[in-house]
Amino acid sequence: GYANEVGESFRALVPAALVRASYGVATAYVTADAVDKGRRAAAAAPAAERPARVGAAVVDTFVWQGLASVAIPGFTINRLCAASLRALAALTRWPPAARRWATTALGLAAIPVIIGPIDR
Repeated sequence: GYANEVGESFRALVPAALVRASYGVATAYVTADAVDKGRRAAAAAPAAERPARVGAAVVDTFVWQGLASVAIPGFTINRLCAASLRALAALTRWPPAARRWATTALGLAAIPVIIGPIDR
């Protein structure tokens, strides 16, 4: 579930295709979770209510996980890293490679900090 946050943290160091691939991994996780919740709803629901309960479980899980595991944390890490890269360029004389690595380290360090508030 944290693949895209890691991808965003490394955006300054890796090709954009790898960052996009990290979103593919995160989306696969969200999809698998939605399918799992749909299967559980199908097993627990009476036959007459099964389609509605399965649909609700899948949509609810996909939307919630999509926001909480992909969109919001990915956007947050992306903006944090972009701002730190700009700030380091303006405020330091560090070489570009050092700024990129510092931005990556900041992005990775921010992941556990942002998860709690997003989950709440």
